[in-house]
Amino acid sequence: MTTHEIASRLVELCRQGKIAEAQEELYSDSIISLEPMGAPMQNVEGKANVIAKGHHFQSMIEEFHGSTISEPVVADDHFSLSWMMDCTLKGMGRQAMNEICVYKVEDGKIASEQFLYTAKPMA
Repeated sequence: MTTHEIASRLVELCRQGKIAEAQEELYSDSIISLEPMGAPMQNVEGKANVIAKGHHFQSMIEEFHGSTISEPVVADDHFSLSWMMDCTLKGMGRQAMNEICVYKVEDGKIASEQFLYTAKPMA
C-alpha cells in the first residue's frame, strides 16, 4: 500500500472506533510511538507495546463524548492528521484533547507515530 492508502485506511478505521484493528493491520512490528515530554503516556517500541499503550489509554476514559479526525495530509513517506477528542478521563474530569498525529511509513507499514497535543479541562 502507498502512504496515501495507509493514511486513508488509518483514518477510516479510527473514525469507526477500530483503533486496535488499525494498529494490527497497519503498524510495523518494530513501530516507535512518541509522546510529548511530560505526557502521562510513555514512549514505547514494538507493535505489542503500542497496542498495550492504547488499551491503557482506553482504560483511562470514563466517558467518551465524541471525536473528529481530519483527512490526512501526505508528504512522501509521512502523513499527519488532526484529532480532537472530547472525553471524561478518570480523576481528571472532562477534557478537550486536540492533537496533531505524525506518522512515517516504511515498507508498506507505519514505522513511527508521534503525538503533539494539549488537553484542557472543559468548563
